[in-house]
Amino acid sequence: MDTGSSQRTYTAACPGCGAPVSFRSAQSTHAVCGFCQSTVVRTGDVLARVGKMAELFDDFSPLQLQTAGVYNGQKFTLLGRLQYKYGQGTWTEWYAVFDDPAQGVGYLSEDNGAFVFSLPISLARTVPDAAQFRVGATTAIEGKTFSVASNEEVALLSAQGELPHLPELGRSFSMVELRSADGEVLSVDYGGVTTGGAPTVSRGTAVLLDDLQLTGLRSASGKEEQAQQFACPNCGASVKVALASSKSITCPACNSLIDLSQGTGAQLKHAMQDEPVELLIQLGSTGLLQGAKWQVVGFQHRTGSEPGDDEVFGWSEYLLYNQKRGFIFLVDAEDGWSLVKPTTGAPSYKPGASSASYLNTSYQLQSTYNAETNYVAGEFYWQVKRGEKTSNQDFSSGRSLLSREQSAHEVTWSSGNKLDGAVVAAAFKLDGSKMMFKRADVMPLSAVSGMSFKTIVILVVVGVLLLTLISRCSRCDPKVENCSSSSSSRTSGGSFGGFSGGGGHK
Repeated sequence: MDTGSSQRTYTAACPGCGAPVSFRSAQSTHAVCGFCQSTVVRTGDVLARVGKMAELFDDFSPLQLQTAGVYNGQKFTLLGRLQYKYGQGTWTEWYAVFDDPAQGVGYLSEDNGAFVFSLPISLARTVPDAAQFRVGATTAIEGKTFSVASNEEVALLSAQGELPHLPELGRSFSMVELRSADGEVLSVDYGGVTTGGAPTVSRGTAVLLDDLQLTGLRSASGKEEQAQQFACPNCGASVKVALASSKSITCPACNSLIDLSQGTGAQLKHAMQDEPVELLIQLGSTGLLQGAKWQVVGFQHRTGSEPGDDEVFGWSEYLLYNQKRGFIFLVDAEDGWSLVKPTTGAPSYKPGASSASYLNTSYQLQSTYNAETNYVAGEFYWQVKRGEKTSNQDFSSGRSLLSREQSAHEVTWSSGNKLDGAVVAAAFKLDGSKMMFKRADVMPLSAVSGMSFKTIVILVVVGVLLLTLISRCSRCDPKVENCSSSSSSRTSGGSFGGFSGGGGHK
Protein backbone atom coordinates (compact mmCIF):
# COMPACT_ATOMS: atom_id res chain seq x y z
CA MET A 1 0.00 0.00 0.00
CA ASP A 2 1.04 3.63 -0.49
CA THR A 3 1.75 5.61 2.71
CA GLY A 4 1.87 8.96 0.92
CA SER A 5 5.66 9.21 0.84
CA SER A 6 7.87 8.39 -2.11
CA GLN A 7 8.62 5.02 -0.53
CA ARG A 8 6.28 2.07 -1.09
CA THR A 9 5.47 -0.01 1.97
CA TYR A 10 4.99 -3.77 1.61
CA THR A 11 3.16 -5.60 4.42
CA ALA A 12 2.64 -9.33 4.81
CA ALA A 13 1.71 -11.76 7.59
CA CYS A 14 4.51 -13.07 9.82
CA PRO A 15 5.10 -16.79 9.02
CA GLY A 16 5.49 -17.39 12.74
CA CYS A 17 2.45 -15.76 14.34
CA GLY A 18 0.45 -14.10 11.57
CA ALA A 19 1.03 -10.54 12.80
CA PRO A 20 1.70 -7.90 10.11
CA VAL A 21 5.36 -7.38 9.16
CA SER A 22 6.12 -4.29 7.06
CA PHE A 23 8.95 -3.40 4.69
CA ARG A 24 9.24 0.25 3.77
CA SER A 25 12.65 0.14 2.08
CA ALA A 26 13.23 -1.78 -1.12
CA GLN A 27 16.75 -2.50 0.17
CA SER A 28 15.48 -4.28 3.28
CA THR A 29 15.72 -8.05 3.00
CA HIS A 30 15.15 -9.03 6.65
CA ALA A 31 12.81 -8.04 9.45
CA VAL A 32 12.11 -9.04 13.04
CA CYS A 33 8.47 -9.53 13.97
CA GLY A 34 7.59 -7.21 16.81
CA PHE A 35 5.15 -9.76 18.29
CA CYS A 36 6.89 -13.15 18.26
CA GLN A 37 10.51 -12.07 17.55
CA SER A 38 10.62 -14.32 14.47
CA THR A 39 13.37 -13.43 12.01
CA VAL A 40 11.88 -13.29 8.54
CA VAL A 41 13.53 -12.96 5.14
CA ARG A 42 11.79 -11.39 2.16
CA THR A 43 12.06 -12.85 -1.33
CA GLY A 44 9.89 -10.79 -3.64
CA ASP A 45 6.47 -10.73 -1.99
CA VAL A 46 7.04 -13.90 0.05
CA LEU A 47 8.16 -14.00 3.68
CA ALA A 48 9.97 -16.99 5.15
CA ARG A 49 10.76 -17.57 8.83
CA VAL A 50 14.46 -18.34 9.36
CA GLY A 51 14.70 -18.33 13.15
CA LYS A 52 13.97 -16.34 16.27
CA MET A 53 15.78 -13.22 17.45
CA ALA A 54 17.01 -12.76 21.01
CA GLU A 55 15.30 -10.15 23.14
CA LEU A 56 16.65 -6.62 22.90
CA PHE A 57 18.38 -5.13 25.89
CA ASP A 58 17.14 -1.63 26.69
CA ASP A 59 20.01 0.80 26.10
CA PHE A 60 18.08 3.80 27.52
CA SER A 61 18.52 5.56 24.19
CA PRO A 62 16.13 8.42 23.32
CA LEU A 63 15.97 6.84 19.84
CA GLN A 64 13.35 4.33 18.79
CA LEU A 65 11.83 2.87 15.63
CA GLN A 66 9.99 5.48 13.53
CA THR A 67 12.09 8.33 14.93
CA ALA A 68 12.52 10.76 12.01
CA GLY A 69 15.15 13.37 11.31
CA VAL A 70 17.19 15.30 8.75
CA TYR A 71 20.76 14.58 7.64
CA ASN A 72 22.51 16.74 5.02
CA GLY A 73 19.15 18.25 4.12
CA GLN A 74 17.52 14.85 3.49
CA LYS A 75 14.69 13.45 5.62
CA PHE A 76 15.09 9.95 7.05
CA THR A 77 13.31 7.51 9.38
CA LEU A 78 14.84 4.90 11.70
CA LEU A 79 13.38 1.54 10.65
CA GLY A 80 15.73 -1.01 12.26
CA ARG A 81 18.15 -1.55 15.12
CA LEU A 82 21.15 -3.87 15.40
CA GLN A 83 22.83 -4.60 18.72
CA TYR A 84 26.37 -6.01 18.66
CA LYS A 85 28.78 -7.29 21.28
CA TYR A 86 32.56 -7.46 21.31
CA GLY A 87 35.30 -8.12 23.87
CA GLN A 88 34.81 -4.94 25.87
CA GLY A 89 31.05 -4.42 25.71
CA THR A 90 28.18 -3.72 23.32
CA TRP A 91 27.02 -1.04 20.92
CA THR A 92 23.95 -0.21 18.83
CA GLU A 93 23.46 0.99 15.28
CA TRP A 94 20.19 2.19 13.78
CA TYR A 95 19.16 1.52 10.19
CA ALA A 96 17.97 4.79 8.60
CA VAL A 97 15.96 4.98 5.37
CA PHE A 98 15.74 8.29 3.49
CA ASP A 99 12.36 9.50 2.24
CA ASP A 100 13.88 10.00 -1.20
CA PRO A 101 14.64 6.49 -2.56
CA ALA A 102 17.51 7.93 -4.59
CA GLN A 103 19.35 8.76 -1.34
CA GLY A 104 19.31 5.13 -0.23
CA VAL A 105 19.98 4.22 3.40
CA GLY A 106 22.31 5.11 6.23
CA TYR A 107 23.29 4.12 9.77
CA LEU A 108 23.19 6.11 13.00
CA SER A 109 25.72 4.42 15.27
CA GLU A 110 27.21 4.77 18.71
CA ASP A 111 30.80 5.98 18.77
CA ASN A 112 32.54 5.92 22.16
CA GLY A 113 29.41 7.19 23.85
CA ALA A 114 28.61 9.70 21.07
CA PHE A 115 27.08 9.23 17.58
CA VAL A 116 28.21 8.86 13.94
CA PHE A 117 25.97 8.96 10.84
CA SER A 118 27.34 6.72 8.08
CA LEU A 119 26.44 6.04 4.45
CA PRO A 120 27.32 2.84 2.52
CA ILE A 121 30.04 3.30 -0.10
CA SER A 122 31.66 1.18 -2.80
CA LEU A 123 35.44 1.07 -3.13
CA ALA A 124 37.22 0.78 -6.46
CA ARG A 125 39.62 -1.82 -5.11
CA THR A 126 39.02 -5.10 -3.29
CA VAL A 127 38.86 -4.72 0.47
CA PRO A 128 41.80 -6.54 2.15
CA ASP A 129 41.28 -9.29 4.69
CA ALA A 130 40.73 -8.05 8.23
CA ALA A 131 44.06 -9.54 9.36
CA GLN A 132 45.91 -7.09 7.09
CA PHE A 133 44.66 -4.08 9.08
CA ARG A 134 47.14 -3.59 11.92
CA VAL A 135 45.94 -1.39 14.77
CA GLY A 136 47.88 1.89 14.86
CA ALA A 137 49.08 1.62 11.26
CA THR A 138 48.08 3.99 8.47
CA THR A 139 46.75 3.06 5.05
CA ALA A 140 45.53 4.89 1.97
CA ILE A 141 41.93 4.31 0.91
CA GLU A 142 41.27 5.74 -2.55
CA GLY A 143 44.01 8.31 -2.10
CA LYS A 144 43.08 9.37 1.44
CA THR A 145 45.10 8.49 4.54
CA PHE A 146 43.34 6.63 7.34
CA SER A 147 44.59 5.29 10.64
CA VAL A 148 43.47 1.82 11.78
CA ALA A 149 41.66 2.56 15.04
CA SER A 150 40.33 -0.90 15.93
CA ASN A 151 40.15 -4.47 14.69
CA GLU A 152 37.67 -6.51 16.71
CA GLU A 153 35.81 -9.80 16.61
CA VAL A 154 32.12 -8.96 17.06
CA ALA A 155 28.80 -10.81 17.03
CA LEU A 156 25.16 -9.87 16.59
CA LEU A 157 23.41 -9.76 19.95
CA SER A 158 19.89 -8.84 18.84
CA ALA A 159 17.92 -6.90 16.23
CA GLN A 160 14.62 -5.10 15.74
CA GLY A 161 12.57 -3.82 12.80
CA GLU A 162 13.56 -4.16 9.13
CA LEU A 163 17.15 -4.51 7.98
CA PRO A 164 19.19 -4.66 4.75
CA HIS A 165 21.28 -7.57 6.04
CA LEU A 166 21.35 -9.73 9.14
CA PRO A 167 24.45 -11.63 10.32
CA GLU A 168 23.83 -14.99 11.93
CA LEU A 169 22.92 -14.49 15.59
CA GLY A 170 25.93 -15.06 17.86
CA ARG A 171 28.40 -15.86 15.06
CA SER A 172 31.67 -13.93 15.37
CA PHE A 173 33.06 -11.88 12.50
CA SER A 174 35.59 -9.09 12.06
CA MET A 175 34.81 -5.37 12.19
CA VAL A 176 37.56 -2.86 11.33
CA GLU A 177 37.39 0.89 12.01
CA LEU A 178 39.60 3.41 10.22
CA ARG A 179 39.71 7.14 11.00
CA SER A 180 41.02 10.15 9.09
CA ALA A 181 42.55 13.41 10.27
CA ASP A 182 39.50 15.38 9.11
CA GLY A 183 37.08 13.40 11.26
CA GLU A 184 35.82 10.70 8.89
CA VAL A 185 35.23 7.10 9.94
CA LEU A 186 35.42 4.13 7.58
CA SER A 187 33.78 0.97 8.92
CA VAL A 188 34.52 -2.37 7.25
CA ASP A 189 31.98 -5.06 8.15
CA TYR A 190 33.01 -8.66 7.37
CA GLY A 191 29.68 -10.12 8.56
CA GLY A 192 28.70 -11.46 5.15
CA VAL A 193 32.07 -12.93 4.16
CA THR A 194 31.55 -16.40 5.67
CA THR A 195 28.35 -16.83 3.67
CA GLY A 196 30.06 -15.96 0.39
CA GLY A 197 29.52 -12.20 0.39
CA ALA A 198 32.04 -9.37 0.31
CA PRO A 199 32.88 -6.95 3.14
CA THR A 200 30.60 -3.92 3.30
CA VAL A 201 32.04 -0.45 3.82
CA SER A 202 30.42 2.71 5.18
CA ARG A 203 31.77 6.22 5.68
CA GLY A 204 30.56 8.52 8.44
CA THR A 205 31.06 11.69 10.43
CA ALA A 206 30.20 12.74 13.98
CA VAL A 207 26.73 14.15 14.66
CA LEU A 208 24.83 15.61 17.60
CA LEU A 209 21.30 14.29 18.01
CA ASP A 210 20.01 17.86 18.43
CA ASP A 211 21.40 18.78 15.00
CA LEU A 212 19.42 15.98 13.31
CA GLN A 213 16.08 17.71 14.07
CA LEU A 214 14.71 14.45 15.46
CA THR A 215 11.01 13.85 16.02
CA GLY A 216 9.25 10.86 17.51
CA LEU A 217 11.83 10.34 20.25
CA ARG A 218 11.05 8.16 23.22
CA SER A 219 8.83 10.14 25.60
CA ALA A 220 9.99 11.28 29.02
CA SER A 221 7.78 8.70 30.69
CA GLY A 222 9.32 6.04 28.49
CA LYS A 223 12.73 6.83 29.94
CA GLU A 224 11.77 5.87 33.45
CA GLU A 225 12.23 2.12 33.14
CA GLN A 226 12.93 0.39 36.42
CA ALA A 227 16.60 -0.31 36.94
CA GLN A 228 17.93 -3.85 37.02
CA GLN A 229 18.81 -5.18 40.45
CA PHE A 230 20.86 -8.17 41.49
CA ALA A 231 22.79 -9.45 44.49
CA CYS A 232 26.51 -8.66 44.64
CA PRO A 233 28.41 -11.93 43.98
CA ASN A 234 30.88 -11.00 46.75
CA CYS A 235 28.80 -9.67 49.68
CA GLY A 236 25.21 -10.23 48.65
CA ALA A 237 24.19 -6.58 48.88
CA SER A 238 21.67 -5.22 46.37
CA VAL A 239 23.27 -3.61 43.31
CA LYS A 240 21.15 -1.40 41.03
CA VAL A 241 22.08 -0.82 37.36
CA ALA A 242 20.80 2.57 36.19
CA LEU A 243 22.04 2.36 32.58
CA ALA A 244 21.12 -0.92 30.90
CA SER A 245 24.08 -0.61 28.52
CA SER A 246 26.58 -0.65 31.41
CA LYS A 247 29.17 -3.41 31.21
CA SER A 248 30.91 -2.76 34.54
CA ILE A 249 29.60 -1.60 37.90
CA THR A 250 30.84 -1.45 41.49
CA CYS A 251 29.01 -2.70 44.57
CA PRO A 252 28.13 0.25 46.84
CA ALA A 253 28.61 -1.93 49.92
CA CYS A 254 31.94 -3.72 49.39
CA ASN A 255 33.41 -1.78 46.40
CA SER A 256 33.82 -4.97 44.34
CA LEU A 257 34.14 -4.38 40.58
CA ILE A 258 31.49 -6.51 38.84
CA ASP A 259 31.56 -7.60 35.18
CA LEU A 260 28.14 -7.17 33.51
CA SER A 261 29.27 -7.94 29.95
CA GLN A 262 27.37 -11.25 29.94
CA GLY A 263 24.26 -9.77 31.58
CA THR A 264 22.96 -9.94 35.12
CA GLY A 265 21.41 -13.35 34.52
CA ALA A 266 24.81 -14.89 33.86
CA GLN A 267 27.46 -15.98 36.34
CA LEU A 268 28.78 -12.61 37.49
CA LYS A 269 32.50 -12.11 37.82
CA HIS A 270 33.89 -9.71 40.39
CA ALA A 271 37.18 -8.37 41.66
CA MET A 272 37.84 -7.05 45.14
CA GLN A 273 39.09 -3.47 45.45
CA ASP A 274 41.14 -2.37 48.43
CA GLU A 275 41.89 1.19 49.57
CA PRO A 276 38.77 2.99 48.31
CA VAL A 277 39.44 6.36 46.69
CA GLU A 278 37.48 9.34 48.01
CA LEU A 279 35.58 11.08 45.23
CA LEU A 280 35.60 14.86 45.17
CA ILE A 281 32.40 14.85 43.06
CA GLN A 282 29.95 12.16 44.16
CA LEU A 283 28.33 9.63 41.83
CA GLY A 284 24.87 10.77 40.77
CA SER A 285 25.79 14.46 40.98
CA THR A 286 24.67 16.67 38.10
CA GLY A 287 26.52 19.66 36.69
CA LEU A 288 26.16 22.20 33.89
CA LEU A 289 29.08 22.14 31.45
CA GLN A 290 29.22 23.21 27.79
CA GLY A 291 25.62 24.36 28.05
CA ALA A 292 24.32 20.88 28.89
CA LYS A 293 23.38 19.02 32.07
CA TRP A 294 25.66 16.07 32.84
CA GLN A 295 25.38 13.36 35.47
CA VAL A 296 28.38 11.65 37.08
CA VAL A 297 27.84 7.93 36.42
CA GLY A 298 31.35 6.53 36.75
CA PHE A 299 34.77 7.19 38.26
CA GLN A 300 38.18 5.63 37.80
CA HIS A 301 41.54 6.38 39.34
CA ARG A 302 44.59 5.60 37.25
CA THR A 303 48.34 5.61 37.66
CA GLY A 304 51.12 6.12 35.16
CA SER A 305 54.86 5.70 34.83
CA GLU A 306 57.35 6.53 32.14
CA PRO A 307 58.97 3.58 30.35
CA GLY A 308 61.92 2.34 32.40
CA ASP A 309 60.97 4.50 35.40
CA ASP A 310 59.59 2.93 38.60
CA GLU A 311 58.19 6.23 39.88
CA VAL A 312 54.43 6.61 39.44
CA PHE A 313 51.87 9.42 39.34
CA GLY A 314 48.08 9.36 39.62
CA TRP A 315 44.96 11.09 38.29
CA SER A 316 41.17 10.65 38.30
CA GLU A 317 38.54 10.50 35.56
CA TYR A 318 34.82 11.14 36.07
CA LEU A 319 32.50 9.65 33.43
CA LEU A 320 29.68 12.10 32.65
CA TYR A 321 26.44 11.22 30.84
CA ASN A 322 23.86 13.24 28.92
CA GLN A 323 21.11 11.31 27.15
CA LYS A 324 21.39 13.21 23.86
CA ARG A 325 25.13 13.95 23.87
CA GLY A 326 26.40 10.64 25.20
CA PHE A 327 29.49 10.46 27.42
CA ILE A 328 32.41 12.77 28.16
CA PHE A 329 35.21 12.69 30.73
CA LEU A 330 36.07 15.21 33.43
CA VAL A 331 39.74 14.66 34.27
CA ASP A 332 41.33 15.70 37.57
CA ALA A 333 45.14 15.77 37.45
CA GLU A 334 47.66 17.50 39.69
CA ASP A 335 48.31 20.21 37.10
CA GLY A 336 44.64 21.01 36.45
CA TRP A 337 41.17 19.94 35.35
CA SER A 338 40.09 19.19 31.79
CA LEU A 339 36.92 18.18 29.93
CA VAL A 340 37.51 15.76 27.06
CA LYS A 341 35.89 13.16 24.82
CA PRO A 342 37.10 10.55 22.31
CA THR A 343 37.56 11.97 18.82
CA THR A 344 35.70 10.74 15.77
CA GLY A 345 38.74 11.16 13.55
CA ALA A 346 42.36 10.20 14.07
CA PRO A 347 44.94 13.03 14.25
CA SER A 348 47.91 12.99 11.91
CA TYR A 349 50.71 11.35 13.88
CA LYS A 350 53.67 9.09 13.24
CA PRO A 351 54.72 6.86 16.16
CA GLY A 352 57.73 8.36 17.87
CA ALA A 353 57.09 11.89 16.53
CA SER A 354 57.16 14.93 18.84
CA SER A 355 53.93 16.45 17.51
CA ALA A 356 50.48 15.60 16.21
CA SER A 357 48.01 17.57 14.09
CA TYR A 358 44.23 17.56 14.42
CA LEU A 359 41.62 19.82 12.80
CA ASN A 360 44.23 22.34 11.61
CA THR A 361 45.88 22.60 15.05
CA SER A 362 49.39 21.39 15.85
CA TYR A 363 49.94 19.79 19.26
CA GLN A 364 53.32 19.23 20.93
CA LEU A 365 54.16 16.02 22.75
CA GLN A 366 54.25 16.52 26.52
CA SER A 367 54.73 13.03 27.90
CA THR A 368 54.85 9.33 27.04
CA TYR A 369 53.91 6.82 29.71
CA ASN A 370 52.24 3.52 30.56
CA ALA A 371 48.86 3.77 32.30
CA GLU A 372 47.01 1.37 34.58
CA THR A 373 43.51 1.46 36.08
CA ASN A 374 43.70 0.76 39.81
CA TYR A 375 40.30 1.81 41.23
CA VAL A 376 36.79 1.99 39.76
CA ALA A 377 33.40 3.21 41.04
CA GLY A 378 29.99 3.50 39.37
CA GLU A 379 28.94 2.32 35.90
CA PHE A 380 30.75 2.23 32.55
CA TYR A 381 29.61 1.59 28.99
CA TRP A 382 32.66 -0.59 28.39
CA GLN A 383 34.03 -3.46 30.45
CA VAL A 384 36.42 -1.75 32.84
CA LYS A 385 39.05 -4.03 34.34
CA ARG A 386 41.20 -3.22 37.32
CA GLY A 387 44.81 -3.56 36.24
CA GLU A 388 44.00 -2.74 32.58
CA LYS A 389 47.16 -1.34 30.98
CA THR A 390 47.67 0.91 27.96
CA SER A 391 50.47 2.93 26.40
CA ASN A 392 49.76 6.67 26.23
CA GLN A 393 51.00 9.93 24.75
CA ASP A 394 49.80 13.40 25.83
CA PHE A 395 49.95 16.47 23.55
CA SER A 396 48.95 20.09 24.11
CA SER A 397 48.46 23.38 22.31
CA GLY A 398 47.82 26.15 24.80
CA ARG A 399 44.74 25.10 26.75
CA SER A 400 43.75 22.54 24.11
CA LEU A 401 44.64 18.92 24.77
CA LEU A 402 45.08 15.75 22.76
CA SER A 403 45.76 12.21 23.93
CA ARG A 404 46.58 8.89 22.26
CA GLU A 405 45.93 5.60 24.04
CA GLN A 406 46.77 2.18 22.59
CA SER A 407 45.82 -1.33 23.66
CA ALA A 408 46.17 -4.65 21.85
CA HIS A 409 43.12 -4.20 19.59
CA GLU A 410 42.53 -0.47 19.53
CA VAL A 411 43.89 3.06 19.37
CA THR A 412 41.73 5.76 20.97
CA TRP A 413 42.36 9.49 20.49
CA SER A 414 40.71 12.06 22.75
CA SER A 415 40.62 15.85 22.67
CA GLY A 416 39.43 18.61 24.95
CA ASN A 417 40.32 21.70 26.90
CA LYS A 418 41.58 22.67 30.32
CA LEU A 419 39.10 23.99 32.89
CA ASP A 420 39.63 26.21 35.92
CA GLY A 421 38.89 24.43 39.17
CA ALA A 422 36.47 27.20 40.14
CA VAL A 423 34.43 26.47 36.99
CA VAL A 424 34.20 22.79 37.91
CA ALA A 425 33.17 23.58 41.49
CA ALA A 426 30.49 26.02 40.30
CA ALA A 427 29.18 23.57 37.68
CA PHE A 428 28.42 20.97 40.36
CA LYS A 429 27.30 23.59 42.94
CA LEU A 430 30.28 22.89 45.20
CA ASP A 431 31.39 26.51 45.54
CA GLY A 432 31.71 26.02 49.29
CA SER A 433 34.48 23.51 48.60
CA LYS A 434 36.12 25.36 45.71
CA MET A 435 39.49 25.49 47.48
CA MET A 436 39.63 21.69 47.10
CA PHE A 437 39.33 22.12 43.31
CA LYS A 438 42.42 24.31 42.95
CA ARG A 439 45.31 22.72 41.10
CA ALA A 440 48.84 23.65 40.03
CA ASP A 441 47.62 25.75 37.08
CA VAL A 442 45.51 28.19 39.16
CA MET A 443 47.69 31.32 38.72
CA PRO A 444 46.37 33.29 35.70
CA LEU A 445 48.80 34.79 33.24
CA SER A 446 47.37 38.23 33.88
CA ALA A 447 48.55 38.06 37.48
CA VAL A 448 52.06 37.16 36.38
CA SER A 449 52.17 39.92 33.81
CA GLY A 450 51.45 42.50 36.52
CA MET A 451 54.46 41.50 38.64
CA SER A 452 57.95 42.92 38.44
CA PHE A 453 60.78 40.77 37.18
CA LYS A 454 62.35 40.74 40.66
CA THR A 455 59.10 39.54 42.24
CA ILE A 456 58.74 36.76 39.67
CA VAL A 457 62.31 35.57 40.31
CA ILE A 458 61.69 35.51 44.08
CA LEU A 459 58.46 33.55 43.61
CA VAL A 460 60.20 31.04 41.34
CA VAL A 461 63.01 30.51 43.87
CA VAL A 462 60.54 30.11 46.73
CA GLY A 463 58.49 27.72 44.63
CA VAL A 464 61.50 25.56 43.82
CA LEU A 465 62.42 25.39 47.52
CA LEU A 466 58.87 24.41 48.46
CA LEU A 467 58.72 21.75 45.79
CA THR A 468 62.04 20.34 47.01
CA LEU A 469 60.75 20.14 50.58
CA ILE A 470 57.47 18.60 49.46
CA SER A 471 59.20 15.98 47.34
CA ARG A 472 61.30 14.94 50.33
CA CYS A 473 58.56 14.99 52.93
CA SER A 474 55.34 14.10 51.11
CA ARG A 475 53.79 10.71 51.65
CA CYS A 476 51.37 11.12 48.75
CA ASP A 477 50.20 7.77 47.41
CA PRO A 478 49.48 8.05 43.67
CA LYS A 479 47.28 4.98 43.85
CA VAL A 480 44.68 6.92 45.83
CA GLU A 481 45.65 10.56 45.21
CA ASN A 482 46.40 12.75 42.21
CA CYS A 483 50.10 13.24 42.84
CA SER A 484 53.44 12.76 41.18
CA SER A 485 56.50 11.09 42.65
CA SER A 486 58.65 11.68 39.59
CA SER A 487 60.16 14.69 37.89
CA SER A 488 57.80 14.35 34.94
CA SER A 489 54.15 14.42 35.96
CA ARG A 490 51.24 13.55 33.73
CA THR A 491 49.34 16.47 32.23
CA SER A 492 45.60 16.85 32.58
CA GLY A 493 45.18 15.86 28.95
CA GLY A 494 46.02 12.18 29.03
CA SER A 495 44.29 8.86 28.86
CA PHE A 496 40.81 10.27 28.47
CA GLY A 497 38.15 7.64 28.56
CA GLY A 498 40.43 4.82 29.52
CA PHE A 499 40.07 1.53 27.69
CA SER A 500 36.85 2.69 26.11
CA GLY A 501 36.41 0.34 23.19
CA GLY A 502 36.33 2.94 20.42
CA GLY A 503 35.24 2.51 16.86
CA GLY A 504 32.76 4.05 14.49
CA HIS A 505 30.13 1.47 15.34
CA LYS A 506 30.81 1.31 19.05
